[in-house]
Amino acid sequence: MPAQVTATPLPPFSALHGLRTSRDFLDCYAVASSATPRQAAEVITAFPRWTHGLLALRRLVTAPFGLKQEGPDTGNSVGPFPVTSETDRELTAGFDDKHLNFRVSVTASGGTVRLATWVRPHNIGGRVYLAAIMPFHIAIARNALARTAAAYPP
Repeated sequence: MPAQVTATPLPPFSALHGLRTSRDFLDCYAVASSATPRQAAEVITAFPRWTHGLLALRRLVTAPFGLKQEGPDTGNSVGPFPVTSETDRELTAGFDDKHLNFRVSVTASGGTVRLATWVRPHNIGGRVYLAAIMPFHIAIARNALARTAAAYPP
């Protein structure tokens, strides 16, 4: 039986609350899982094969605009994203670019793992980019949490 992934509010302890303004994008999904934030983040950023074409297309389309293809190398990352903070309950990762800033938050508490995404577009390019990727973002986020639950059952 596939894991049930549901939309949920951002947990009150999340660091993303300190970044968010009313004009920013924020979503959050949850699944029952025994994973720690780091374990879940590693599963989440091990993107499935079907996303590789989408990521290649993103690189092709955004390269002429000078957008970053990967985050800065900080020595502490999950997948292509540098970790910006980590506690026993939450790992946040992401970076700032000229079209938008983004962070992902992976939290674990009470047998539930949550994946939240915060985006602050800086200009029309950031807003167009966010609108263009939204259907893919939702599918990837939900798939990532289902894979986390399969790897670390409740």
